[in-house]
Amino acid sequence: MGEPLSLIFAGDLVLDVEDGDHWLSGIAPALREADLAIGHLEVPHTVRGVEMAGDVPAPGADPANLAAIARAGFGAVSLAGNHMADCGPVGIEDTRAGLRDLAVAFAGAGANRAEAEAPALLNCGGRVIALLSFNCVGPEAGWAGEASAGSAALAMLTADGGPVVPTKSLTAPSDAALARLDVAVRDARKSADIVIVSLHKGLVHTPASLARYERPLSHAAIDAGADIVVGHHAHIVKGIETYRGKPIFHGLGNGCVVTRALSPDQDHPARREWAARRKVLFGFEPLPGYDLAPFHPEAINAFLGRVLVHDDGRIEAGLIPVHVEAPGRPVVVNGARGREIADYVERITVAGGLPEIALTQRDDMMVLR
Repeated sequence: MGEPLSLIFAGDLVLDVEDGDHWLSGIAPALREADLAIGHLEVPHTVRGVEMAGDVPAPGADPANLAAIARAGFGAVSLAGNHMADCGPVGIEDTRAGLRDLAVAFAGAGANRAEAEAPALLNCGGRVIALLSFNCVGPEAGWAGEASAGSAALAMLTADGGPVVPTKSLTAPSDAALARLDVAVRDARKSADIVIVSLHKGLVHTPASLARYERPLSHAAIDAGADIVVGHHAHIVKGIETYRGKPIFHGLGNGCVVTRALSPDQDHPARREWAARRKVLFGFEPLPGYDLAPFHPEAINAFLGRVLVHDDGRIEAGLIPVHVEAPGRPVVVNGARGREIADYVERITVAGGLPEIALTQRDDMMVLR
């Protein structure tokens, strides 16, 4: 049998400061060693567009940083998130065009719903991989319509019955969302050997806990035929589980987030207010020195998801431990610090209501047992 196909998954990528190569340099060697590395591009990369209402808008990132993402080793990105439409349709258009020019595959956002829901298909190691990307958290104003730009979306039910927005309590997948997911996965399976479903989901800035809809939605993706499910959005890592022999990374945390948009000292009133309010809402104070990544203190414990797909179809999952150093640069670690991060993931998996896991060091990854 040949070498297994090596896949690496990173969480949210926000590079709206200078020198993207520097900020990615601590994880880039690991990304480049994989047959395919996939991240989640959180914000549009554009110098154009009109700020969208409906959420606290992120600024457009420098389009030049897309090249840094490609140089770091990312071969594909998911786009369906709560900020991809923040600069309007032209922001999505510019981001897609920039990725296309760099030969980085993408899925999850487009000029209309059909374009946004279309999978990225990649030939990798003699196999075809399909990547699907969906936004589960809103805002609905950023979702693609039949003739309007935005993200591919799966609508969750809300506790108050109102529209889906990122700060609202979401309770369960809607019947329409489950049907849409089922069709999308089954259609992708017709063209692919491996199907990956990327879900923008979860409880932001909250250690361990999963929202009520997260496991049913992730399980539904695998029931429909997905091989791997990855989650992001929470800006802190969450637990890992195996369902029907397939891995689910419930929260990949921050892949690389360096931004001034979360600073309380800025001119944009909505961003300034949110920078102060989120610390009160979620009960945390960032660690000193993390000016470009002012997240929950536990968010310094990070990882890259690692999956090995063997010739016989067997899938092994695990992680590569990552420490986020001040002011926000992620760095692959091993030794004692790597073990600390693995222990942390084991603890939050159980604390989040998932089955107990054990992570064991093997070669360059912690393998899920």
